[in-house]
Amino acid sequence: MKLNFLTQMREAAQHFLDKNTHLHKRGPNTAKRPEEFAQDMLNRMGIKVDLQSNLDRAMDIGSVLHPAPSHPLPAGAQFVTGSHSNHAGTRNYKLYIPSSYRGQPMPLLVMLHGCTQNPDDFAAGTQMNQLAEELGWLVVYPEQTASANHSKCWNWFSAIDQQRGQGEPSIIAGIARQVIEDYPVHARQVYVAGLSAGGAMAVIVGTLYPELFAAVGVHSGLPFASAQDLPSALSAMKRGVNTAAKAGNDSQPIIVFHGDSDTTVNPRNGEQVMAQRLRHHRGARSSVQSEAVPNGYRYTQTTHTTADGAPVGEHWVVHGAGHAWSGGSELGTYTDAKGPDASREMLRFFRTVS
Repeated sequence: MKLNFLTQMREAAQHFLDKNTHLHKRGPNTAKRPEEFAQDMLNRMGIKVDLQSNLDRAMDIGSVLHPAPSHPLPAGAQFVTGSHSNHAGTRNYKLYIPSSYRGQPMPLLVMLHGCTQNPDDFAAGTQMNQLAEELGWLVVYPEQTASANHSKCWNWFSAIDQQRGQGEPSIIAGIARQVIEDYPVHARQVYVAGLSAGGAMAVIVGTLYPELFAAVGVHSGLPFASAQDLPSALSAMKRGVNTAAKAGNDSQPIIVFHGDSDTTVNPRNGEQVMAQRLRHHRGARSSVQSEAVPNGYRYTQTTHTTADGAPVGEHWVVHGAGHAWSGGSELGTYTDAKGPDASREMLRFFRTVS
């Protein structure tokens, strides 16, 4: 939940100039605006960032210092930009359309990025577009704005953003519906997944719109309604929640990934996300297996099924992993290639429960 670095630089520069007004009178080469002074500070530190242009575009430090690389798309594939607006606001998104698309119905996955990330960075790190190309999926990446949250986190800890028909969940659901209107999508093969703040928001969106989303994927996220403001959010991230709220009446299947060395979002939250959902499956049976990625981390996978064998949940604990997308690519931020491939496992799980 890092504050926007560029905005901090500007505010720090303004504070410095306010306290040192004599600097305004030193001549034509003296910075007279906080943006100019902050730009000079960045230049002296050797940080090659055009502060003013990035402030104008409301970019975050993650995007500036770790821009997602540009990869050539497979012939015939598209990664297009769109926008959706409703009473709660406007959000842009990027939609991946695989080269195999010829107008036939495809599954749709909504991917919610973490703090300081954007669609390009998230797509590069999770490599979800490559899997979508391989398997024939549409993938849409809604983008949080810096105006809604300085660090571009989804506001999962805001009460208004935990209500159906309100706030960011309504915009995200609206984006999914817009894609469904524009492209043929299998009716019960629409899913939502996310990382960190995006994972917490995926739980919220899935809970509020069970008729739209058939299953949920959560990586390093938190339970539904686990916080109502910033202090309670920080407490939940550090310790988990004392009592997880009831997550509606839905019984969507859910797959959860969490590193047990995560110091940003306590891994107890992953346990609570799963426990919250399993309240609707009191007779569920559990099986546990533990394996290791070659030259990587060990992990424990707990699978929950109904009495007749239908999968309702999977909980993957990656031993030694921190706050990062398991099995992701270093081309994106917040990834760790030494863990099991969370992207592939999520798509496998979603196909299994459809």
